[in-house]
Amino acid sequence: MRRSIRSGLRLLAFSAVAISYVPVTARGPLDGEPTTARVRLFYAPRDNLSAVDRAVIAGASRSIDFTGYVLTDRAIAEALTDAARRGVRIRLYLDPDQPALKSPGAFTAFWALVRQNGVEARLKTGSNDLMHLKAYHVDARILRTGSANFSVSGSRYQDNDLLLLEGRDTVAQFVREFEYMWNRSGSTPLNSDMRPPAARRFVGGDDRP
Repeated sequence: MRRSIRSGLRLLAFSAVAISYVPVTARGPLDGEPTTARVRLFYAPRDNLSAVDRAVIAGASRSIDFTGYVLTDRAIAEALTDAARRGVRIRLYLDPDQPALKSPGAFTAFWALVRQNGVEARLKTGSNDLMHLKAYHVDARILRTGSANFSVSGSRYQDNDLLLLEGRDTVAQFVREFEYMWNRSGSTPLNSDMRPPAARRFVGGDDRP
């Protein structure tokens, strides 16, 4: 009897171990929990994307974290400067191949923005890979993203899209990503003495002031 009880207990213990082991299935890129957001879509050249950007920036009251490949659209630079003058905290994270570094005198609105109180600007200098994200958030409330560069060409003439997303969790994902990029190694404060990296070539068409 005791032997049968011991055998039964060993079997029960083995069964419990076997049942508690559940193989972990590899998760794919689409397996994460989706977020929900209100979405508005705009398409250039039918829509003037620069006008959309200016309207969104004008609604900022606390902060804007801004990423871009280029920032050459004078109207957007001036809208950001106006926001900073209202007390909005602005951080710019840009690609080092800025036309304003090549021709400082031709991009006065850019430098007025960079030198404005309340504005910090950094360049991605840790690698030769582009800072190609064109996005910003306003007050952690609205996320602007899409294919259009912050340039006259990108917002008015090229085929591009612009998305405005409103949703706490959706915008929070960008906020976290921005903090990672802003604080990683190779994030260098921008100043007018810098020059574009010699090994990289700027693609023409987005360098109009």
